[in-house]
Amino acid sequence: MLIALSLAALPATAFDLQGHRGARGLAPENTLPAFARALSIGVSTLELDVGVTRDGVVVVSHERALHPDIARDASEHWIDVPGPAIHALTYAELERYDVGRAKPGSRTAQRFAQQQPADGARIPRLADVFALAARAGNGTVRFNIETKIDPLHPGETLAPGPFARALIGEIRKAKLADRATVQSFDWRTLAVVQREAPEIGTVYLSAQQNWLDNIGATSRLGSPWTGGLRYAKYGSVPRMVKAAGGRIWSPYHGDLSEALLAEAHGLGLQVIVWTVNDPARIAALMDLGVDGIISDYPERVRAEMQKRGLALPVATPVEPPAAGAS
Repeated sequence: MLIALSLAALPATAFDLQGHRGARGLAPENTLPAFARALSIGVSTLELDVGVTRDGVVVVSHERALHPDIARDASEHWIDVPGPAIHALTYAELERYDVGRAKPGSRTAQRFAQQQPADGARIPRLADVFALAARAGNGTVRFNIETKIDPLHPGETLAPGPFARALIGEIRKAKLADRATVQSFDWRTLAVVQREAPEIGTVYLSAQQNWLDNIGATSRLGSPWTGGLRYAKYGSVPRMVKAAGGRIWSPYHGDLSEALLAEAHGLGLQVIVWTVNDPARIAALMDLGVDGIISDYPERVRAEMQKRGLALPVATPVEPPAAGAS
């Protein structure tokens, strides 16, 4: 009952437009400027990633460690590889790094040539993102929050239980359980949320690619990512998600077929695909009947929604705090 109430905040008929890492194509990922850009464009959901610092602060970062493509130290030098782990730093130490510009010539800079720098931007706390949405006057935008945890590198983050509990605590503290979902490729954290915070929805991420495969369909022993559920037993990812108690499946868009979408919908699952940036692919997936799209360029998804006469999420223009302010 509590989970159903949580998901009711987004009507079943509404198309879920999610800004990936805020609006990564337009502003530095997972920064307050990126989230401000997404809110100003108008999205139904802010998609973001979190880690936990050594002193227990839940912060917004896609990487488990500082990334040399986007992080500069207090001397404004680009950091070396590998960067320090988020969990190895206190929040005060983490604040010394500037993540407001992609390193010239880096893969990130080449991929996102439209990205507008925001020099001085720091890795925000999750609480700062919640506060930005409140300051924008947006009382409907949702937060789809990914736990950045990897069972193959257990020493780089908190364990699944403490990680999930830290995130649950922040969501409850902000009184946003009815507007938040927790997503993960590491389904162990989702099991903790479902058991200990049933008022918060969960989202099961999946990928079956050579660059990321958390399903292990060909492995007799299964995957360390799926919390003990084996593909061999269920025969499809939608059936695995259903067996895990999930209500939302979020596959890599290249893995989705018409048959899998029909199967997922038949099981009562919503299907939110990631990360889709090409306008033609956005249109094709909407034709297929997905329930939502995560995009680095939310304005592209919004334009397609407008063409189709779909209700658009409210746009709430807001300026991010000045660099160095929180």
